[in-house]
Amino acid sequence: MKHLKLIFSLLLFLGVAALGTQIIIRSKENQVNKHKFAEISHFKYGLFSVDAWKEKLSYIVSEEIERLSLTRGNEREIKKHLEVQLGVLIDKMVEKMKKENYKTTEGWFKQGLIDSFVDVKEIKKGIPEYANAIWKEMSSPKTEKQIKSMLKEKVEVYIDKTFDVKDDSLKGRIISSLGVADEQAAKTKLTKMMKDNYTDISRWSLIMVILASLLFLMEAFDKKPLKQSQYFFLTLTLLVLLAVGVSTPMIDMEAKISDLKFVLFDHPVEFTNQVLYFQTKSIMDVFWIMITHKELQMKFVGILMVCFSVVFPVFKILSSLAYYYDYCGARKYKVVQFFVMKSGKW
Repeated sequence: MKHLKLIFSLLLFLGVAALGTQIIIRSKENQVNKHKFAEISHFKYGLFSVDAWKEKLSYIVSEEIERLSLTRGNEREIKKHLEVQLGVLIDKMVEKMKKENYKTTEGWFKQGLIDSFVDVKEIKKGIPEYANAIWKEMSSPKTEKQIKSMLKEKVEVYIDKTFDVKDDSLKGRIISSLGVADEQAAKTKLTKMMKDNYTDISRWSLIMVILASLLFLMEAFDKKPLKQSQYFFLTLTLLVLLAVGVSTPMIDMEAKISDLKFVLFDHPVEFTNQVLYFQTKSIMDVFWIMITHKELQMKFVGILMVCFSVVFPVFKILSSLAYYYDYCGARKYKVVQFFVMKSGKW
């Protein structure tokens, strides 16, 4: 029975240690994945990105060109403009022809024949008919389709000449490392990975607490004096729980634009989850940030934080272990007595 209890305590401790290790590993993985997700969701790749605006504006302009009707409801105005332009074109053509012909003797003779047999006024009388013919050609579906296609090609040329100069290589490396094709697929995969990790961490944390509680309850209900081996396992279990507590992320700090919507040319434009700032830190991460800060006050706060969060608990556990075993006469040392008897209030 004595050895059976010892074996059972050992198994419970090993279970707590194994689960604690896995929780730390998975928490660190989630920490990395959160940073990756925040990076590819950063507003510099969305709201403040020329490429993102290019994509949205390209779609809007293409849609507006498709909606564009060159002839619907404006027939009279277009014909009037055509007639005016045709009149100007004929006058310029006649004037240019005269200038060219008057330069040579042959040209003088040619111009004389033109003036004798060609009446410009008669030609201008046909301008309404010419305008009607042009209008008929313009209003055909084939011509309208060709014009729209030409406009789209021009828009694409202008868009291709517009590009972003910021460095997005980090985002590209993240997407490549995930083995996906684009940003949306990367977000989907990261979300799934983080959700799976959260599920495992929650389940393992519950099991770890249950195992640790069983280890303590087993000794609490035992009327016999606590054996040295049992005390050793209890102390190690506390150290594992403390290690998990200070190593896993305790706080996420995020500033983001959840949803930004507006209408441009009767088209909705939307930017969602634009991350402005993100940090996820454990106690030790926060301590390192503070201790490496240039301000002395921050260093002091960091030292106080790690003292009361890590150093005091570890010293209290180790001192309790030394006091219990009276290792090298530890019970007579004031430091050991302080941590065992008086440090609880700290």
